[in-house]
Amino acid sequence: MRSLLIAAGLVTGAAAAQAQTPELTVYTYDSFVSDWGPGPQIESAFEEVCGCDLTFVAAGDGAALLSRIRLEGESTEADIVLGLDTNLTHAARETGLFAGHGLSPELDLPVAWEDPHFLPFDWGYFAFVHDADFDAPGSFTELAESDASILIQDPRSSTPGLGLVMWVKAAYGDEAQAIWDGLADNVVTVTPGWSEAYGLFLEGEADMVLSYTTSPAYHLIAEDDPTKAAAPFEEGHYMQVEVAGMLEGTEEPELARQFLEFMTGPAFQSVIPTTNWMYPAVTPPEGLPEGFETLITPDEALLFTPAEAAEIRDAALEEWRVGLSR
Repeated sequence: MRSLLIAAGLVTGAAAAQAQTPELTVYTYDSFVSDWGPGPQIESAFEEVCGCDLTFVAAGDGAALLSRIRLEGESTEADIVLGLDTNLTHAARETGLFAGHGLSPELDLPVAWEDPHFLPFDWGYFAFVHDADFDAPGSFTELAESDASILIQDPRSSTPGLGLVMWVKAAYGDEAQAIWDGLADNVVTVTPGWSEAYGLFLEGEADMVLSYTTSPAYHLIAEDDPTKAAAPFEEGHYMQVEVAGMLEGTEEPELARQFLEFMTGPAFQSVIPTTNWMYPAVTPPEGLPEGFETLITPDEALLFTPAEAAEIRDAALEEWRVGLSR
């Protein structure tokens, strides 16, 4: 009887301990939580210091995150959303679902950062990636006039796809519609997210794919493959700053804030260059990995403010839709 009581007590104690372990749920995009993405390493590193259970939930590509949060509203299970960018933060803030983070880390960004709701975790420049021996166009006008085939992502579900729309708009303004009209016959397909498009490119389905100036670093460092390159465009390249924000309705506000603080620290930031293949928001003590010095640096960085991006988004999307429907 005594042994049964002890066993029962141990089971009860274990259950109570498990019940007391706080849980933090982070919505993010698919590639972030893939086996080769930063998610697994970050989950392990944060759980070592938080005494919690960190769960990443994949929710499609970046732009799909905002759609899901809007749909779920105050009933969302997310404590944090990680993977929006500055083209979406204004709209995200307008939902009223995000809380202020109250943090002010020192960041290494090419732009000044003041946002009470969202913190950056990485940044980069959009670019068309191609095989190094391919004679790639050097501008959108050259691309539209060429026979080069391209793979792009849907701007309604994908942050790179939306970034491309903003890139064309930032570079060409009122002439953006003409650019999309010219690009229509270059587009092989439009995928829901980045992973699908890049996979098709690697399978040889097109000459070029919308990705990042940092993408060739993956092939060079992880695969010892120098055969991929990013095409420098004379118009400049649109910048992406990826961010995370905590939900107003989180039941673990202190833990969520701890994660955001951890996000800008070395344990998180040192993982970004060789798993998410972007520039870290805070350069880790060891610096950038060897191979990053080979990447192209845009002559001009293009970026709308969050408010500007929100104001022109619908019109820019319509130009994309009309152009590709012809």
